[in-house]
Amino acid sequence: MKVDGKHYRSIWFNEEAGCAQIIDQRWLPHEFRVVDLETREDFAASIRDMWVRGAPLIGATAAFAISAEMKRDPSDANLDEAWDELHATRPTAINLRWALNEMRNTLRPLPEAERAEAAHKRALEVNDEDVETNRMIGVHGLEIIRKIAAKKKPGEVVNILTHCNAGWLATVDWGTATSPMYHAQAAGIPIHIWVDETRPRNQGALLTSWEMNSHDIPHHLIVDNAGGHLMQHGQVDLVIVGTDRTTAHGDVCNKIGTYLKALAAYDNNVPFYVALPSPTIDWTVKDGVTEIPIEERDGEEVTHVQGKLPDGSIGSVQISPDGTPGGNPAFDVTPRRLITGLITERGVCEPSPEGLAAMFPDRVLD
Repeated sequence: MKVDGKHYRSIWFNEEAGCAQIIDQRWLPHEFRVVDLETREDFAASIRDMWVRGAPLIGATAAFAISAEMKRDPSDANLDEAWDELHATRPTAINLRWALNEMRNTLRPLPEAERAEAAHKRALEVNDEDVETNRMIGVHGLEIIRKIAAKKKPGEVVNILTHCNAGWLATVDWGTATSPMYHAQAAGIPIHIWVDETRPRNQGALLTSWEMNSHDIPHHLIVDNAGGHLMQHGQVDLVIVGTDRTTAHGDVCNKIGTYLKALAAYDNNVPFYVALPSPTIDWTVKDGVTEIPIEERDGEEVTHVQGKLPDGSIGSVQISPDGTPGGNPAFDVTPRRLITGLITERGVCEPSPEGLAAMFPDRVLD
């Protein structure tokens, strides 16, 4: 997508610099910074400390990390050490494990002398595949928006609510939940986006709003608790969110607060869709509530907020009393019964074992 008219991916390999580069999302929307990732420590920190975030982007970053490690030391021992260290950075998003397995399975059969070149090639492919996957999610999601628009008066907008940032900043390009929005805008369908602030890290306020601004899509930033009110008053036509892990039975694990939005949508007969690239499906898990590990992050993300200070600098401000600890589960699980449909790169399916198996018969496990 574009920043000030220039096309960017959220991560790319700079051939001239000889390393991967990222948009450091910790500083958005107030500063646009590009950072080099060269060492295993760089890559691990970028994932763990959320310089990059979003399940697809985490996976793409891990692929480049393995590539960098194979250039340094292509041994089995180093491959396994890198796999373990990177996998430990974020336990919930399944794309991380998928990408690490994809790289290791590609490299393990090869002689050490061939691994660096093969790792670089596969990492580039993983990134390109993510772009195409998310583009196709937009193609299929567009049809949902088009059908809603067809029932409205000419020129009347389709109001879409989204939670967190499942935009191009969470993927290599296009985004998951935002891809249908970008496609709708390109198709000339008038849309308006309700952007949840998404506490505690405010990824909606900081990142999704920045994306909408950058692409001239009409939007309003709202507090997390406003969604239900808007649905009650007919101001939301559709909810589209992303996911960090989807079970083989159709439960969805996404940023904390997604479950509450799904409950409000269900109560008000508002369609609730989840946009998901197939690598986010964990075919080994059936019950999302009991089987998916939920990352517990630092309580300071709850007790403090980051923003632009009066002097123009970016800083952190404490909003809670001294001595009050913050509880910070990063994700929740939305049961499949609350989900209208899953938007994948192959089409839209129902959130069920049968729906997913029919959409991905080549991947489902026994």
